[in-house]
Amino acid sequence: MNILGINAYHGNASAAIVCEGRLVAAVEEERFNRVKYAAGFPAQAIRYCLQEAGLTLAEIDHVAVPRNPYARLATKIFYALRMPSFARARAKVLVRFQAIPEALAQAFDIDPKKLRAQFHRIEHHHAHLASSFYCSPFERAALLSADGLGDFASTMWGAGSGSRMKIEGAIAFPHSLGLFYSAVTQYLGFLKFGDEYKVMGLAAYGQPDQLDLFRDIVRFQNGSAGNGFKLGLDYFSHHRTGPEMSWAEADKTPTLGKLFSEGMEKRLGPARAADQALEQRHRNLAASLQARLEEVYLGMLKKLAERTGLKSVCLAGGVAFNCVANGKIFDATPFKEVYVHPAAGDGGLSVGAAFFIWHQILGRPRSFVMDHAYWGPQYSREEIRRAVDSNALAQKGCTIAEFRGEELMKRAAEIIADGNTLGWFQGRAEWGPRALGNRSIVADPRRPEMKNILNRRIKHREIFRPFAPSILAEAASEYFEKSHPSPFMTLAYPVRPEKRDKIPAPTHVDGTGRLQTVTREANPLYHALISAFRDLTGVPVVLNTSFNDNEPIVCRPEEALDCFQRTQMDALVLGDFLITRQ
Repeated sequence: MNILGINAYHGNASAAIVCEGRLVAAVEEERFNRVKYAAGFPAQAIRYCLQEAGLTLAEIDHVAVPRNPYARLATKIFYALRMPSFARARAKVLVRFQAIPEALAQAFDIDPKKLRAQFHRIEHHHAHLASSFYCSPFERAALLSADGLGDFASTMWGAGSGSRMKIEGAIAFPHSLGLFYSAVTQYLGFLKFGDEYKVMGLAAYGQPDQLDLFRDIVRFQNGSAGNGFKLGLDYFSHHRTGPEMSWAEADKTPTLGKLFSEGMEKRLGPARAADQALEQRHRNLAASLQARLEEVYLGMLKKLAERTGLKSVCLAGGVAFNCVANGKIFDATPFKEVYVHPAAGDGGLSVGAAFFIWHQILGRPRSFVMDHAYWGPQYSREEIRRAVDSNALAQKGCTIAEFRGEELMKRAAEIIADGNTLGWFQGRAEWGPRALGNRSIVADPRRPEMKNILNRRIKHREIFRPFAPSILAEAASEYFEKSHPSPFMTLAYPVRPEKRDKIPAPTHVDGTGRLQTVTREANPLYHALISAFRDLTGVPVVLNTSFNDNEPIVCRPEEALDCFQRTQMDALVLGDFLITRQ
């Protein structure tokens, strides 16, 4: 039984393939077309997944698409009558969804009649919840999905047991924690699709002095019945004009129209222009935004724990990428175990939709746990060698050597310990937006200046954004106040006060780190690299950031070499090849 999941005509277009209940491959289209958050139809991602599974399109039994046009149909009709232009725009996208079988056949140049697969339309948040629960190690768990908008819902919750999920409630448009965060992100002058994580980092530099006002923007009573919240709609415009989204074009990053209203500016003051210098007022507003999100999000989780009586929770949706809030779940709620899908946003819908078919529709038992995120393309030694040879690196002032095993780890660790920046390219590419040790840039966490060095020479990004620590899982409790596994960099924990001067570079201004716990089982090479660094320095941590420069994370060896050469990276490990600048 082969199931293909497709997230198409939506941000983070992606594909995944599940064979006999086990994930074989998953990847976002952006890794191939090099367009950040690429939408459109993920033909290249589908092609990779089929190749990795050794299948042809004719051998696919089911195709799962995370979009159900009939979900909340009455609400959709109501708002379509109020917002005709928005309805027309969404109708065009719906036509594309209806034609997915034809698009699939066209991409592979086959007769649509040869497709024997059954096509399924899975509701957006059902796919989100499935992506987390059915990939988790939990037999029973509470479930929560929260994002901007999908199938006219923003939030859904329930419980999972075995191979079944039971949905208990949902919050429909126009009320949305994701749109709330996006609207204030725009107000603060961060206008690009996906900029919310920047504001999360900025929040640590401010004080939540406008929290009372933000409690009016999002209204939620911790002691009330149910699990709902409401937006103070006077602060927003999306309920009047529609959340204008550009999803369909594969060669463009999606865009969001303006979400905040004049009412927000009347209460908070003038919106910041994108090129305006950040003031303390902006930092405080970011802190107030983050504080209110945490109050509502953690309040919902606390209620969910009390109602279900469960100690484990699975999270998905874009809000689940808020690692700062996730790191507070253990102190603020009764939950003792947390699982966040590594592609918690819309990229993960392809995996969730496929597993929803396997378990919820076909009723098959569970046999898979996603304990690592390495589901993308990998490249052979011969392919890497050809890429290296074609670049004439020696003529460009580079030294090329080949090492294996412990010798490679020792030399790489020495490069890092000497204060150099190292590109690290190994194995299969990561699934999701985080670099987790296969497409990473690593550096010495002990050097306070390393954050500025990375930004000036390679990353060219806002100085207030933190870098992440990758730590040997067995040493997590030694350096952090929490030790619950964080393999996908989705939880931020306080660094122990006595350790903050040991790893200042990836420790954020608020004393936290968005850590990745690395096990030998999940990634033996990255574990060996960090272990070699520990043996040299006594510190079982490296600074980890994504291997890119304002672009999607590199996927192919050629892209890694290009990024290495156009930045001031000091050294690069491609498989067994070590490339250093003279």
